[in-house]
Order: sequence, then structure tokens, then C-alpha cells
Amino acid sequence: MFIIQASAVRSALAKQNPSGEREPPVRCSPLGCAPFGARRVSVHGRRVARSAPRPRLLCRKLDDKQVVTDYFNTTGFERWRRIYSDSEQVNRVQRDIRLGHAETVHKVLGMLDAASVDWATHTVLDVGCGVGSLAIPIAQRNPRYLLACDISTAMTTEARTRAEQLLTADQFARCAFRTADLESIPETERFDTVCCIDVLIHYPTAQAADMIDHLSKIARQRLILSFAPRTLYYVLLKRIGDFFPGPSKATRAYLHSEKEIRETLERNGWRVQSSAFTATRFYFSKVLEAIR
Repeated sequence: MFIIQASAVRSALAKQNPSGEREPPVRCSPLGCAPFGARRVSVHGRRVARSAPRPRLLCRKLDDKQVVTDYFNTTGFERWRRIYSDSEQVNRVQRDIRLGHAETVHKVLGMLDAASVDWATHTVLDVGCGVGSLAIPIAQRNPRYLLACDISTAMTTEARTRAEQLLTADQFARCAFRTADLESIPETERFDTVCCIDVLIHYPTAQAADMIDHLSKIARQRLILSFAPRTLYYVLLKRIGDFFPGPSKATRAYLHSEKEIRETLERNGWRVQSSAFTATRFYFSKVLEAIR
């Protein structure tokens, strides 16, 4: 489970308002968004916000991808680079997330090892590769070709640097690192196995389904993905966390129904062969391995 700072949202807002003109604070509710101080009216007995007499922008729609890109290219990069390393400069929460993510990576590698993959002929795509936590150990299994992609240039640069340090010259030569939105990868560029780990948590259900649809056109044999499951417990946990401010506050984290994820996979011709679940105090992730 990733944690995105509120500063990432502010950064994206600033990019959409380059003039610097100050917008009124926005109040959001299940019924919509409106500036603070707006008139209030009753709808079915409930008091809701209505815009002021002068036309104003009620709610600015943020592009989730831009928020993720900005965060992992700026403040988030250094934080997650430390988490996904052996650095001692991490707090208790970050150390817990490190352990949880490492366990998820271990389980994904276990799925690949159990599949008895013929690595000499196998091609792999790792989308949302981050600093290479999964891509590098896959490369050490000597696939014919591995492409590691991330929406953040800072992340792909770090992944390439770590790979060059940890892989043999031959292993590194069969790897490529690319800064790319996963939906920009052409359908003609196909891979035997596609991995998408700790990515879907950044996107709402409809967008996550579109991503699975696209990855299904790229993956030939196997699609392995992870998501934060939407259960009553985790929904309550996230809502409780939303009440507490702080630099590591989860501002845009999406939980997904396992039933809906499985239905999307099945609609694309996949069959879920295995699954795994990782849960620590501050990290939770469900992994599904789908095959054709």
C-alpha cells in the first residue's frame, strides 16, 4: 500500500493554475464540492453547499497520473528510495512498509519459480517497477528480455543504477528501463509475463479496470498484479487514517474489490491460478496470478 503526500496534490493543482490566482478553499462531500463560504441550501432535508452568486470553479478534477508522477519525481522519490533500500534512515512505519513490500516481491518470485518458466526464451514486463525491487531479481533469473517501466523518471533512473550494480554485464544487457505510463506501452509490444505490483492502489476502480484491459493485450501467458483489497476492515482503517494529518498521510489511495478485479481478468480471458496476501501493520496487498 502506497502513501501519497498532500503536497503532491498541491503540486498538481499549481500546474493546472499557472497564473497563481488563488482559488477559494474547497469543501468536498459525497454530494459534491464547493468553496468554503458558499451559500448552503437544503436538499432532501440535508444542508449542502451551493456556489456563490459569481460563477466559480466548484471542484478541480485532478489527474491521478499527474499526481503520481509529480509525487514520485519529487518528495516521494527520496522517501521511497530509502524505504526500498538497506538505509537505516527510516522510521517505524517506513520500516514496516519495507518488510511488507519485500514479502510481496518474495511471493511474486515464488509464483514465477513454481511455474517452471523457461527463462532462456521468456520475456517479462514489470510496470510500476519503482527502484527495481522486483525487476532486478527477475533479471537475475536470466530471462531473454526484461523491460522495467515506471511513470517516474527518478524511479526508472534509480532502477537502472541499481541493476547495473547488481547484475552481471550479460544480465544487464538483456534489460531495458523506460519512463512510461503503462497505458502508453503499445499493444504490439508483447511479453510472456507482465507484472504490475503496487500500482493499482493509485487509481480508482474504472481506471484500474482500463489498465488491466490494456495489460491483457500485452501479456501472452501470465499477468501478475497486486492491489489493496476493499474489505470492511481496510475501508474503516483508511477512513480512520484520513482523520489524522501528517507528512505520510494517505491522500489518494484506492481500495479495490477482489471480486471486481477477478471479473475484469476473466472478461479478458484470464484464469486466476494462484493468489497471495501480505498484511503488516501499515502495508496490505493482495496478489493474483492469472494465466491463459
